[in-house]
Amino acid sequence: MIIPVILAGGVGSRLWPVSRSMLPKQFIKFPNMQGSLFQNTLSRLDGIDDLGDPIVVCNADHRYLVAEQLRQLGKEYCTILLEPKGRNTAPAVALAALSAQQDSADPLLLVLPADHVIQNQAALKRAISRARALADKQTLVTFGIVPSAPETGYGYIEKGAELSGADSYTVNRFVEKPDVETARAYLNTGNYFWNSGMFLFSSSSYLRELKRHAPDIFETCHLAYRELERGEDFQLIPEAIFASCRSDSIDYAVMEKTESAAVIPLDAGWNDLGAWDALWDVQAKNEQGNAVSGDVIIEEVFDSYIQSQSRLVAVAGMKDVVVVETADAVLVADKSKVQLVKQVVQQLQAQERDESNNHRLVYRPWGSYESLCSRPGYQVKHIVVNAGASLSLQLHHKRSEHWIVLKGVALVTCDDREFELHSNESTFIPLGSKHRLTNNNDAPIEIIEVQIGEYLGEDDIVRFEDRYDRV
Repeated sequence: MIIPVILAGGVGSRLWPVSRSMLPKQFIKFPNMQGSLFQNTLSRLDGIDDLGDPIVVCNADHRYLVAEQLRQLGKEYCTILLEPKGRNTAPAVALAALSAQQDSADPLLLVLPADHVIQNQAALKRAISRARALADKQTLVTFGIVPSAPETGYGYIEKGAELSGADSYTVNRFVEKPDVETARAYLNTGNYFWNSGMFLFSSSSYLRELKRHAPDIFETCHLAYRELERGEDFQLIPEAIFASCRSDSIDYAVMEKTESAAVIPLDAGWNDLGAWDALWDVQAKNEQGNAVSGDVIIEEVFDSYIQSQSRLVAVAGMKDVVVVETADAVLVADKSKVQLVKQVVQQLQAQERDESNNHRLVYRPWGSYESLCSRPGYQVKHIVVNAGASLSLQLHHKRSEHWIVLKGVALVTCDDREFELHSNESTFIPLGSKHRLTNNNDAPIEIIEVQIGEYLGEDDIVRFEDRYDRV
């Protein structure tokens, strides 16, 4: 059996302002794509023989994003391992391997980052089939991307001797991201591949090599797995133990040291969407080389990426630029310098600006809310409560609220009262009142919430009951 292990951590800061820490790139549906990158990673595996239910490793903050996107795919019987903090890929896959062995003696693990684009799915499946024959023999297989340019943003894998069977090789060495001259030399030899970060190996072979080459990670992960907090929908890795684990990648911890590594070439239109220029690469373009989406007007613009989400964007007389607009931020960058966006995000974090973490539209396990207007003393939000969902029973010490129903029928709890609120009706929630909003219908309800008070932060919530375990 092959069990997909989807690595869905990471922030994707170089795709800010669309990718942010509470809604990173892997969970975003980019223009002209069906579903999010995470969903596409799973969907492209459909049709592979003897494929088991996935194991998803993600940040604990993203648990409900993951669960909802899995539900949309009809993949509700997955194991979701929640990391309290990132410790890179070697520990994440170790915990996935231990989890996989609970349901199958020694399954193969297909390790896939959740943020890749692969345009030729048939080529991927053929490569997986070739890798499976090697992995069944306890070989640790990585997929090397056939390079199309002297790319300096990727690590490289140098192939060694050809193995028996079509198009597979031993690994001579892994090399760090090169300068452009070194990358050109690699390309000219024909012996190097881009390092994809994708693997296929048995759970036992990975754990064996991890124990041999990184015993500290192996032991810490074993201890953490024994102490997992197992819920109905999620498995939470204990923070106290996991925080002590050394952060390391599969490459450094295992693949660079093992004598059992092999590489299989993959030429399938792969891209890791590391920055905005990569998204420009994979998007359809007009005759002037522009990838454009949203409400955009351009004049004498060439070879550029322009994306609008919430308003008209007009660009004139420019070449090789990236312009990305969201409801609360606009990015303008030279397309050749988009790696600097990561430094922009670091400045936002240093200034403790919320634009590095949240969008105006914020997803919650019960639905979403969007801040429409925020001023000292008041705030206006648009709230959507999913069918069958409910907010927690809560109170606020520093604000009162007015609720106006736009669509649907809301069940309102306010202290000892419970009543229905229909479209075009409203109610007042006094400061300090225990209250809850519930949707018992088969369709979402929409509400305008006006908050008034001296402090309007999301941390002014005292929860008493909550079906999402947030009390």
